[in-house]
Amino acid sequence: MADIIVRQMPAFKRAYKKLHSFEQSKVADAIRAIIRQPELGEEKRGDLANVFIYKFKIHQQEMLLAYEWNEKERILLMLGVHENFHRDLKRRH
Repeated sequence: MADIIVRQMPAFKRAYKKLHSFEQSKVADAIRAIIRQPELGEEKRGDLANVFIYKFKIHQQEMLLAYEWNEKERILLMLGVHENFHRDLKRRH
């Protein structure tokens, strides 16, 4: 498999930077999962077509990772908890 380029959008970077190192390692695991299998996330419809949401847990808290992908790259859009996530994602997208 060719090298996959992973790009981080500013909203993702801001959220990631606020996490503790253990939490960052859980996010890194999630990123590795979507690099291997980008269709793991749930594809959104309507305004957010082509955006995928991958759900995973940190300390029993469900986290959402929004991303777009193609054969060569994964674009990490946003990271956060469910509350207001989709609303904020629509604003940024």
